[in-house]
Amino acid sequence: MSMSMRIAKELPYLRRYARALTGSQQTGDRYAAATLEAILEDRSLLDSDITPKLGLFRAFHTVWQTTGSPVNDDPATAPEARAQSLLANLTTNTREALLLRSLEEFSYGDIAQIIQVTEAEAQELVSIAYTEMSRSVQGRIQIIEDEPLIALDIKSIVTEMGHEVTGIARTHTEAVALGNRTRPDLILADIHLADDSSGVEAVAELLRDNADIPVIFITAYPERLLTGEKPEPAFLITKPFEEEQVRSAVSQAMFFASTTTLNA
Repeated sequence: MSMSMRIAKELPYLRRYARALTGSQQTGDRYAAATLEAILEDRSLLDSDITPKLGLFRAFHTVWQTTGSPVNDDPATAPEARAQSLLANLTTNTREALLLRSLEEFSYGDIAQIIQVTEAEAQELVSIAYTEMSRSVQGRIQIIEDEPLIALDIKSIVTEMGHEVTGIARTHTEAVALGNRTRPDLILADIHLADDSSGVEAVAELLRDNADIPVIFITAYPERLLTGEKPEPAFLITKPFEEEQVRSAVSQAMFFASTTTLNA
């Protein structure tokens, strides 16, 4: 497989990471595109001694850090303005390290190479991130999941974090009714529901009137939402998941509570 094909294979995951990091599909994709442009201009960014995925993410961080890691070009008027002000109070590289560890499942050694710190520092950054992100606003979370045990597991995780669960919906109809009855601050949704209805369509319907609600999709079929051919969620977790992944994604999503994560 050529290097370009190997990079293309990893690109959907870089885009997922970039969107989670910025809280915006549009901004995250701009950073992913800038990374590819930087690689075309300087092929040395892809060190032959490391894997293409590691090289791609490290190149991304070269671009990210060079530009000062802004959330949006115009934070004074954009929905991400609140997140921009919160970011100023966070320790440098903490959210990056947390997402690389929990969302992309890099080892601490890989994280150290990506953000250019020692392995011990990478571990410390993740620990600090959990402490700082736990200070995010707590709120009401709606769960859309047709598998009872998974739904209860998710509910247990988020309630232990201090959030309130508004309810659990198993179908498109139940999800829309629940969301209209009690407006959530965050939606956690599967994409394939009990009656063969679509969690994506249910979420899109809920966001028509509440476009600022952040969404996390938890699915066994991530490739269906990482195509690049249609609006994609900023937060996407693959089943089977670890508790750490859910905790991290919820903290990130609540942090960007004023950011639209899926455009209908």
